[in-house]
Amino acid sequence: MAGINAHALGRELKRGSAELLILSVLDARPRHGYELSKLIHTRSGGQLTFHIDSLYPLLYRLEEHGWIKGTWVERPTERRRRYYKMTAEGRRVLAEQRKTWAAFVDAVRRVTRPEHA
Repeated sequence: MAGINAHALGRELKRGSAELLILSVLDARPRHGYELSKLIHTRSGGQLTFHIDSLYPLLYRLEEHGWIKGTWVERPTERRRRYYKMTAEGRRVLAEQRKTWAAFVDAVRRVTRPEHA
């Protein structure tokens, strides 16, 4: 049996947690896409990176679900940017996803404890 490809596993874990990560970062305040990407990268210690080609389709999908709302903002010395903020439905979904993720992580920890090896 071939070993688990760590890169592929990491990609799948990121895909499964992408909505949770984006919603969690937007929970504090509205942010634009590049800021979201940089903040996730920084907070994860460089372990998680969202490239533009995957980030923006995810943001559009979250907006279609009604979980976030995007607004174009123009500032005199900056280019126009789309800022995303959480909706009430997004906050409800985030709370649900946080509970689900916490239960999943707890279950994995119980299974992978050294005494079960």
